[in-house]
Amino acid sequence: MSKKKIKASDFELKEEIVHINRVSKVVKGGRNFGFSSIVVVGDRNGTIGYGTGKAKDVQKSVAKAIENARKRLIKINLRGDTIWHPADGKYGAGHVFLRPASSGTGVVAGGATRIIAQAAGIKNLLAKSKRSSNPHNLVKATFDALQQQNS
Repeated sequence: MSKKKIKASDFELKEEIVHINRVSKVVKGGRNFGFSSIVVVGDRNGTIGYGTGKAKDVQKSVAKAIENARKRLIKINLRGDTIWHPADGKYGAGHVFLRPASSGTGVVAGGATRIIAQAAGIKNLLAKSKRSSNPHNLVKATFDALQQQNS
């Protein structure tokens, strides 16, 4: 399957912040604080991307994450407002199981998986996060599961 390059300028993307983490580094003079963030962008019509950013303040780390996410857009196959078939996504210790749901069910998912589903335009989905609850691994595992979708 060939990977076609998707340009961010072709879509009207909306940003969703998944997680912001405060990190610190202990140095001679005390502690240096910084922020790490993970952001998902999507057009609510099957095009989504995620990115991470680190900086000394929150706004700069989020801006870096958005810029990174716009460079990594993918197109997923949707069946109306749900996915085509069940899929297992794995990344590191993160493991996500996605199942299509009938109309009117809504998105039954937690944390990062819910944000990704909404950014992609999925309105009916059943999801279960197994093992790790680390947002970085959950985002990557969810993207793995969504990329497995074939019509």
